[in-house]
Amino acid sequence: MQVFRELVQAGNGGLRAGVIAERLCVPRSSLSFHLTHLKAAGLISEQRQGRSIIYTANYAEMRALIAYLLTNCCEGDTIDPQLIDQLDHSA
Repeated sequence: MQVFRELVQAGNGGLRAGVIAERLCVPRSSLSFHLTHLKAAGLISEQRQGRSIIYTANYAEMRALIAYLLTNCCEGDTIDPQLIDQLDHSA
């Protein structure tokens, strides 16, 4: 979650893996494990810029996941449909 939070807060510019590792004080090998799984889940993407790889949050997939969780995982509580609609249409 901390890795994903860093990428969400970084915005569309994203972050290099080294920057994320420094900010979170984690070894790059551990970070690589988490980035690989976030990428496989579709929650982040990567783009090569020269020798660097820039990681960015996939906001559309994040909104879809939140909408799914609100719809299906709230122990039967009723969720305001407008909240889900707002997630689907937020920028």
